[in-house]
Amino acid sequence: MRLRDKVAIVTGAGSGFGEGIARRFAEEGAAVVVNDIDGGAAERVAAAIRGAGGRALALRGDVCAGADWAALVDGAVTAFGRIDTVVNNAGWTHRNKPLLEVTEAEFDRVYAVNVKSVYLSAQHAVPVFRRQGGGSFVNIASTAGVRPRPGLTVYNSSKGAVITMSKSMAAELGPDRIRVNCINPVFSDRTALSAEFAGGPLTPEVLAKFLATIPLGRFSTPLDIANAALFLASDEAAFVTGACLEVDGGRCV
Repeated sequence: MRLRDKVAIVTGAGSGFGEGIARRFAEEGAAVVVNDIDGGAAERVAAAIRGAGGRALALRGDVCAGADWAALVDGAVTAFGRIDTVVNNAGWTHRNKPLLEVTEAEFDRVYAVNVKSVYLSAQHAVPVFRRQGGGSFVNIASTAGVRPRPGLTVYNSSKGAVITMSKSMAAELGPDRIRVNCINPVFSDRTALSAEFAGGPLTPEVLAKFLATIPLGRFSTPLDIANAALFLASDEAAFVTGACLEVDGGRCV
């Protein structure tokens, strides 16, 4: 098992990519702290992992709140004794619309969930990693931060910030044996935010428009993202830091 005896926190793990990552990590031997702002969703995923013979703990928390991050990290260490990986997967978007129609409240929420959460994760997890002699972050960014689509300017820029933050964190924290990498998924029709990205219902016509931009001819799935995160969290990636992996079927080519 590629994550045997490791402990991972996965945020936004009550559905979508986060759920896929949590389940895949558990399959590979990790003890998983399943975090979500929806406590019931987090417990559903954790219970499924335990039912399959894995180790999992559900912890509700808002990734925009420092106090919730403190409780999340403390809860993980109390339950499992250490933390090896933090996967910053929780994300948010505004509906696809012109920049000047995005409200200030929408802007603040997107940046709080997508960017501030990464900062807060570092504030609370890095001290644990330093005491242990190392650890890793896997930040879920987006192809939107590399090849932006119209109508999502604030979201696009927030994911660009995650990409740059990941690289800067890697440079700064490398001497502490802390690795920081990120993943850029392409559009998926299987996440709670898909309709917001599209600006409305996912009609066959809308899906065909998005699909036409992906050379491999399909959307990303939770398993695609989970397998990439698994590699970056594993010892196989021991010399990989500051990398940003497009898992996009060629969208960014």
